[in-house]
Amino acid sequence: MSGRRPARRLRTLALATMAAAATLIPTGGGAAAAQDTCEAPIADASQHVIEDCDTPARIIDKAVHTVPTPGQLAWQQRDVTAFTHFGMNTFTNREWGSGTEDEKLFDPAALDFDQWMRTYKASGARQVMLTAKHHDGFTLYPSRYTDHDVAASPWWTRGPGKKNPEGDVLGAYVKAARAAGLKVGVYLSPADGAELPHAWHAQWVEKVKEKQANGEQLSLPERMALEDAGRAPAGQGRYGNGSTPTERTIPTLVPGDDRAADVASGKLPSFRFTADDYDAYYLNQIYEILTQYGPVDEFWLDGANPWSGAGVTQKYNVTNWFRLIRALSPDSVVFQGAQGVRWVGNESGIARETEWSVTPSAVDPWTVIGGGLPNDSTDADIGSRAKLTAPGVKYLQWYPAEADVSLRPGWFHHPAERPKTAAQLMSLYERSVGRNASLLLNVPPAKNGRIDAADVASLTAFGTAVANTYGSGLPIGDGPVTFDRVRIGEDIRYGQRVEAFTVQARTAGTWRDIASGTTIGARRILALPTAVTADAVRVRVQESRATPRLLPVTVLRAQKPQEAP
Repeated sequence: MSGRRPARRLRTLALATMAAAATLIPTGGGAAAAQDTCEAPIADASQHVIEDCDTPARIIDKAVHTVPTPGQLAWQQRDVTAFTHFGMNTFTNREWGSGTEDEKLFDPAALDFDQWMRTYKASGARQVMLTAKHHDGFTLYPSRYTDHDVAASPWWTRGPGKKNPEGDVLGAYVKAARAAGLKVGVYLSPADGAELPHAWHAQWVEKVKEKQANGEQLSLPERMALEDAGRAPAGQGRYGNGSTPTERTIPTLVPGDDRAADVASGKLPSFRFTADDYDAYYLNQIYEILTQYGPVDEFWLDGANPWSGAGVTQKYNVTNWFRLIRALSPDSVVFQGAQGVRWVGNESGIARETEWSVTPSAVDPWTVIGGGLPNDSTDADIGSRAKLTAPGVKYLQWYPAEADVSLRPGWFHHPAERPKTAAQLMSLYERSVGRNASLLLNVPPAKNGRIDAADVASLTAFGTAVANTYGSGLPIGDGPVTFDRVRIGEDIRYGQRVEAFTVQARTAGTWRDIASGTTIGARRILALPTAVTADAVRVRVQESRATPRLLPVTVLRAQKPQEAP
């Protein structure tokens, strides 16, 4: 796009001076160093290399010694994260945008960030995460590297004076979240329709028109492109443009850049990467987010590639991304990134009955999105002994599951849709959090800048039911109690070990089996078919990779959500 706005004065976070060369951050950071032999003791690490001389038994021992990083450990204690899909699609009533939308379409009358945070807290969420950029490429903060952002919208100047104090949506969101005591995550889509090459896009739209004329079925990206056929992509054509990777300095300072003095003095760090045009663009945006609003607790990388079938594919250098995130925000967990968290394999919010946090990879997890898991994490079995010891496995890593689902049928708010009930959410909680995953629950605000009343009612009833059911256990041991839920867990500071277990209850002096399962992990919730009255419970571990490290057993009585009329 010809012409550029002057560099904007933006708040920056002073960081300690860091290494200038990104290559000083090692690939495979956090992995245990390769041993000279396969007889040395195995140290705890979040990632292990499998050597040619490793026996199956030693591989399983390495799995036992695969443990979470401090960031992963903290993340796994946050059982629910509220996802906020909000942006250009909210105002076009779409799920995926084209990247050609007029910035003036982003025009909320107001944005009630405090109402969002109250609602998220009422749902029981401990962390929130905003779509700072979705696949359309429109950014919810004023970026120095694109004109397709919130600063080009009416929202930027709305309110008293020439600038809306909440014009920086990401900044206002982060401020409100932290004031509410919530951890913060950021979604920055790698796919970017605004950055599609202009000449390619024009030819593609003509081909899509031909497909439509021939009665052929169109994909979602094709339908959106056709709706906006009169407009070119809003960016500078950097996505999949075939540019040659060259050495780049991040941040790449722009004319009049307000950070120049801080970078020159070392108050703000700089890095060198070999990157193509789009990779440099994406690295610069990572840098902006993490130095202006960070560090953050989770950085979310979507794996969507909407235009690959149409001839445009951007080859991501994800190692660069992971290194930069780690340098600027060391305790961030990266969704689909090394030493991060993984997709559970569906968008239904349901984890596997057997859900392992230790997973295998045939490639270095620092070089790929998705941790090197086959079939995009959708396989039923991703962490059994057979999977860990299979031919070709070169790495083991701690890689816990995140189960994502939307409160509504779509990820963005659409007026005709209705939210899930509190009872449905409670069921999802028990099948995600209760199966060694964390629940990522999307709650999309509406065009009016507020979360709908129906959504608030459902989320509040859900959060109340979870708190009433799982907030504290029943006092078993002081006499018989009646319960219909059992919660158990492993002390995952020592990894994940249990492969099969049975829960037993003692009634009138007799022990009997009441539930069983395979994996436990951070949390396992067992819903009993009928209520049990007992004066003691115990867990018997039938199979384990090493001596079990169990947390105290808790028995509970489910409280049904009070649904709104």
